[in-house]
Amino acid sequence: MSSQAIDITEGFLQPILDEKGLELVDIEYVKEGSNWFLRVYIDKEGGVDITECGDVSELLSEKLDEADPIKEAYFLEVSSPGVERPLKTRADFENNLNKNVVIKLYEPIDGEKTYEGILQSFTDDVITIAYKVKTRNQQVTIPFEKVAKARLAVAF
Repeated sequence: MSSQAIDITEGFLQPILDEKGLELVDIEYVKEGSNWFLRVYIDKEGGVDITECGDVSELLSEKLDEADPIKEAYFLEVSSPGVERPLKTRADFENNLNKNVVIKLYEPIDGEKTYEGILQSFTDDVITIAYKVKTRNQQVTIPFEKVAKARLAVAF
């Protein structure tokens, strides 16, 4: 049911976001303890505020209540993806060049399954990251299809 819930939600959500000039970052439908959560992450250049999240939540809730596509009880949450926004699509990588990222891989490259560094390029489905090992600058190239999870990361 979870992928169906996500697809249905996206169908209702996209026209709302298009009208408001917002971008869909991610949708999750997950069970935590005994509760189900439908989480929607939205964004725009410069970020979204609580009023925009509330407006989208209200409009989406009306659509979901009318159609009633999700039979179990759930909590709807609409929020910003935050500073550690997930990177899921090719466009996400193209739009976040020169930012600090963390990438987890399905299988190791050079003996590592996690890399954190600066996203230098995304060309022909290959990601290039610059990172440091102690004081030495390194680079790794990662095929897009080997990425299990990726997100922006706050650098300290």
